[in-house]
Amino acid sequence: MSRRQFIQNAGILSTAAWSSYAASAKAAPICNVQETKTIGHQPELYCGWPTVCRRRNGDLLLSYSGGREAHVCPFGRVELMVSRDEGHTWGWPQVLLDSAIDDRDSGVLETDRGTLLVTTFTSLAYESTLAAAEQKKQGDPGAWPMERLRKWQAAHRRLTDSQRQAELGQWMVRSTDGGVTWSARYSSVVNSPHGPVQLADGRLLYAGKELWTGQKRVGVCESSDDGQTWRWLAEIPARPGDTIANYHELHAVDTGQGRIVAQLRNHNAANAGETLQTESADGGKTWSVPHTIGVWGLPSHLLRLRDGRLLMTYGHRRTPFGNQARLSEDGGQTWSEAMLISGDGEGGDLGYPSTVELDDGSLLSVWYEKIKGNERAVLRQAKWRILG
Repeated sequence: MSRRQFIQNAGILSTAAWSSYAASAKAAPICNVQETKTIGHQPELYCGWPTVCRRRNGDLLLSYSGGREAHVCPFGRVELMVSRDEGHTWGWPQVLLDSAIDDRDSGVLETDRGTLLVTTFTSLAYESTLAAAEQKKQGDPGAWPMERLRKWQAAHRRLTDSQRQAELGQWMVRSTDGGVTWSARYSSVVNSPHGPVQLADGRLLYAGKELWTGQKRVGVCESSDDGQTWRWLAEIPARPGDTIANYHELHAVDTGQGRIVAQLRNHNAANAGETLQTESADGGKTWSVPHTIGVWGLPSHLLRLRDGRLLMTYGHRRTPFGNQARLSEDGGQTWSEAMLISGDGEGGDLGYPSTVELDDGSLLSVWYEKIKGNERAVLRQAKWRILG
C-alpha cells in the first residue's frame, strides 16, 4: 500500500483524539477460550478471508475463498460450509462462485426475511506474480517447477486481456431457499470482507469501497428490496491529511440506539495499521470524520450481542500474532482493552476473524491462518466466553 506523509496539524488532532479515548477506555473483560481447532476438509488447499453468520434456525454458515494455492493466485473460488451443531462439525464445502480469475474475500448474511447473501470480489493481483515467475529460467534460484508454471499459465490464458478486465467487479449472490439454489452473481457496488448488515428499520447497509470504478469511493450502499438491488447512499469523509484511497475493508453495525457504527482499515501515515471508526446518527446518510479508537489491528468485524453490547474482533499481525476482541457497553463510544482470542500465530498471514453468538451466550470466532508446518493457510475457529 502507498502511504502519504501526514500533515502536522492532523497529527496534533490525532494525538488529542487518542488522549481523549485513552482516558475513557475500560479494562479488558476476561476472555475464557474453551476450544480452538482447525476446521475444513481440504488442508492441501489454501483457504482465506472467511465470514461466519448464524441463521435464525441455529445453523451456522461459513463463506470463504477456497480452492487456492496461495495468498495470491488465479484459482480462488467462493465456498460455503454449513454447521448444524454450533460448529462442532462442518459439512462439505459447496462452491458458489468460481470465475476465470481470482475470487477473494467472502461475506455472508441472513436477512430478516430469511434470504442468504454472499459477497466477494474478483482480482488480477496474481498477474505480477506470474509475470515474475515467467522471467526465470529453469535452474535459476527461485524458479518454479514447470508443472506449477504451466498450471498458472493455463488458468490465466482461459481469457484474453480484455475479457479478464471485464471480469473485475464487486459481486453478490442470493438464495431465497436456504442455500439450496443461488442466483447468478450481480454487482453490489462496493465490497468489504464481511459484507452487508441488517438494519433495524428493515434496510440492508453495505459499508465498503468501490474497488474497480474510476471514483473508488469509500462509503455505504443500501438495499430496500432484501438485497436484490443496491444504490449508493453516502460517502465517508476523510480525516484532514488522509487520502481516502488508504481506507479499506469496512464493516458496520446498528447499535440499537439510533446510531450506526462503522470501522475501517487505515493505511494512512497517521495511525497506520489501526482500525478507525466513524458514526452515523441519521440512518447512514451522513458520517462523522473517521477517528482513532486506539486499536492496532485490522480488519474489524462488528457484532451486537443479545444484551446490547457491541463486540469487535480483528486480526493482530504482530506479536502476539493472532486475533483479538474488544467490548463496548456504550454503543461504540468507548472500547475495552483487548481480549486475546488467539495468540499462537507463526506470522502475519492470518486474521479476518468474524464472530457469532451461540444459544448459550458463548461466542464462536472463525479466521484464516497460515500455521507452522503447512504451506497453505487453513480455517480455524475458537469457542469462547466473556466473563464479566
